[in-house]
Amino acid sequence: MSIWQTTRFDIDLSRPRIMGIVNVTPDSFSDGGRYLSARAALQQCERLVQEGADMLDIGGESSRPGAPTLGADEEWARLEDVLKAAVSLGVPVSVDTCKPEVMRRALDTGVDIINDIRALEAPGAQEVVASHARCGVCLMHMQGDPATMQLRPTYPDVVSEVKAYLKQRLDSLLAQGVHAARITLDPGIGFGKTPAHNIELLQRQDALLDLGQPLLLGWSRKSTLGHITGRPVEARLAASVAAALAAVTKGARIVRVHDVAATSDALKVWQAANLTN
Repeated sequence: MSIWQTTRFDIDLSRPRIMGIVNVTPDSFSDGGRYLSARAALQQCERLVQEGADMLDIGGESSRPGAPTLGADEEWARLEDVLKAAVSLGVPVSVDTCKPEVMRRALDTGVDIINDIRALEAPGAQEVVASHARCGVCLMHMQGDPATMQLRPTYPDVVSEVKAYLKQRLDSLLAQGVHAARITLDPGIGFGKTPAHNIELLQRQDALLDLGQPLLLGWSRKSTLGHITGRPVEARLAASVAAALAAVTKGARIVRVHDVAATSDALKVWQAANLTN
């Protein structure tokens, strides 16, 4: 599919797109606490758009390994002012949440995309998305939950299991009447997976294209990149850009990143080398 249908925008996926990350949290693994105030978060949103972000992904609850769960009201208190301002920036806005009540409030605010690490498994989540005529959605695979997902992740075949799960969640949402053009899929790099699992998912990522939906990949600053390079989280820029390009080469249409300017430059060179517009 070359178009991702969202609330206000039909996003052209004929070329790779950049989703810029803004974490309005005190405890995210990479940038926790930097954008906790609405003013700082909005400034970061504006900065990422200027650097070339095609869309923004704003989250109020950390999903790092071991992260605690927030109540819906606390999560929304972090998000409300930022989302209300961000929807005026001229790009699609995604909310990173797994709570139906937060989804509903965000959509009422004008948000374009629901990005759910639990693939709309929470009771009522599918209904919120299905009741909205146009919002986009990203369904992600995660083994376990953030509090326990990295304790002992195991798979007989990680690619086959991720693919089967995403197909099940996709089919379930389609059965609710949500059009396929609204749905993207994310294999969930680092969510209940060892470095070996993540690397295998990258090597065999093209197998997920059989599901017929655009792929969204989030490799930015992940611990697997530290495992490969030996570098701490603050020194993973080059590795993150390389992973984004590898994901795009394997068929990803959206890459979710912290470092928008560097990724944008790299994709421009990648596109020139591949003679794309």
